[in-house]
Amino acid sequence: MRLNEFEQELRRDLQSVESNLRWSAVELLRLAEQFRQAGNEVDAQVALRLREVLQGDEERLKSYANEVKARHISRTKAH
Repeated sequence: MRLNEFEQELRRDLQSVESNLRWSAVELLRLAEQFRQAGNEVDAQVALRLREVLQGDEERLKSYANEVKARHISRTKAH
């Protein structure tokens, strides 16, 4: 069964944000290298940590987009 318009839009939005996070992670890696070359290890480590966070978010969004595609979204409300 095909995704309805809302589901398609949601999936596209998730994939778009995932792509933006991937691009940002690449840029943070580039910045970390520049910081290192300038002798600024502290900022290089901060950039690498931020990159790790964005990569985790990217993977989570990828999973969400796959759930939308499979029409299997399950979330429970925490109490």
